[in-house]
Amino acid sequence: MAISISAVVLLSIVVFVLIRGGSVRMSHAVARALLGFLLASTGAAPAINDTISTVTGVIGSI
Repeated sequence: MAISISAVVLLSIVVFVLIRGGSVRMSHAVARALLGFLLASTGAAPAINDTISTVTGVIGSI
């Protein structure tokens, strides 16, 4: 669970920097956040979580 909290904080910082830099509009960021919430409630959520866990495990072993 600590990995997912860290990922949320990291991705929030990235989105904030992109919005401040003008690369991403606020409406785009909101749409992406809503998509994330909707994906979390679908059948794809376990596969997405497994993929993220695998990638973080590979990165952690380097």
